[in-house]
Amino acid sequence: MLFSGLGFLFRFLPVFMILYLLVPAKYRNIVLLLGSLVFYAVGEPRFVLLLVCSVAVNYALSRYMFWEPSSPQQNRRAKSARRRKTALILSLIVDFGLLFVFKYWDFAAGMVNTLSGRGLMPLLALALPAGISFYTFQMVSYQIDCYRGEIGKPAEFVPFATYICMFPKLISGPIVGYGEVADRLQSRRVNVRKLENGLKLFAAGLGLKVLLADRIGTLWNTIMSAGAGNLHASVAWLGAVSYSFQIYFDFWGYSVMAMGLGKMLGFQIPRNFDSPYASRSLSEFWRRWHITLGSWFRKYVYFPLGGSRRGRLRTVCNLFVVWALTGLWHGAGWNFLLWGMFFFLLLVIEKNSYGRRLEQSKVLGHIYTLLLIPVTWVVFAVTDMGQLAAYLGNMFGFHGDAPLVGIPQLVRYLKEYWTLLIACAVFATPYPAKLYDKYANRWFTVLILLLIFWLSVHEIMVGGNNPFLYLKF
Repeated sequence: MLFSGLGFLFRFLPVFMILYLLVPAKYRNIVLLLGSLVFYAVGEPRFVLLLVCSVAVNYALSRYMFWEPSSPQQNRRAKSARRRKTALILSLIVDFGLLFVFKYWDFAAGMVNTLSGRGLMPLLALALPAGISFYTFQMVSYQIDCYRGEIGKPAEFVPFATYICMFPKLISGPIVGYGEVADRLQSRRVNVRKLENGLKLFAAGLGLKVLLADRIGTLWNTIMSAGAGNLHASVAWLGAVSYSFQIYFDFWGYSVMAMGLGKMLGFQIPRNFDSPYASRSLSEFWRRWHITLGSWFRKYVYFPLGGSRRGRLRTVCNLFVVWALTGLWHGAGWNFLLWGMFFFLLLVIEKNSYGRRLEQSKVLGHIYTLLLIPVTWVVFAVTDMGQLAAYLGNMFGFHGDAPLVGIPQLVRYLKEYWTLLIACAVFATPYPAKLYDKYANRWFTVLILLLIFWLSVHEIMVGGNNPFLYLKF
């Protein structure tokens, strides 16, 4: 089930919110948990049992981590340390093992079979469960925090399951640490003001997704349908820019809707984007883009490896590991690994040379970032390596033959999409968000958001809408 689907907007959400608000506060976690499982089951009926079993196994292992059997005092500490490490290792094997089987098995099998020249590993061709990358990382973060002692005692089953399965963030994040919502899981208030603020945020996010991301995505799809190797450089750049807008407003819109739903339920879901296209360097871009994923990798991979504290060479190695994993987290494909390595190289160069000067520049840094980001998104978007090489070649004027899609088509695309491109460019700046924060409680803002909501519903009804891009990752 998608937030931008009519079934969610006019069936699931109204019925769920009525039940959620009517039940006594002490039963709201149960209602939220059951509602989240229904939400997941509607879209992923085959994998709801996998989600439930993963939650149950992780809960049991976390309880085992804190279990203190009666034993002599001198042996208790050593046994406790071994038990905690055993529970952590088992949970990592289960969580990452399931993620590997469903997401990476065929990719790894293809490499092994190609290198060996024999079919040593069978291809499973399994469907990817929605949200498995997100809820796996949340389970892993919970187990590691328990092991480190950052969580003083294990959660009870219903709060823990609610934390993992909470439908606003279940299938496309943000990645929320248990400590960020632990207090609200125990006690939270829902009032008219929170409902109103949540609904306004949800309407804003829905508009970003449906009115901007989905519509600009049609330009990217149109250009790609002409063939990755048949494009004039200007058309190829236009396609790259349109995809850059699509993936941003798609994921940002989802994250804003998730924040709005969280407010309606009494939670504070963290912000996941901070105007990344206003950055002055790629380093700054990644501090502003998918903030919760970057925080996860820093806390659980980069810092444990030593961060930047053990010399320049070790820092480069640590960044290599982080960016290889970041690329593969997004998908099992060579283009995702190449995308991660592209960022790794550029960030290392920035960190050791011109990065600080870029961020101090008021113009040069913005130009540098806005030129490089569309190139990186093409690497991200085009999974076929032959097509990727052809598209990148087109962007820089390299063609085997004369391009079939040239200046006349560029003019036609610009005539058709110029207003949408301008709207995307404006909303990619920090100013609309600042205006919203300033005037969120004014009556005209409510009217504008009502208009955005109904325009979005109309767009869904007459034209359909694309699924969230990050469902694939």
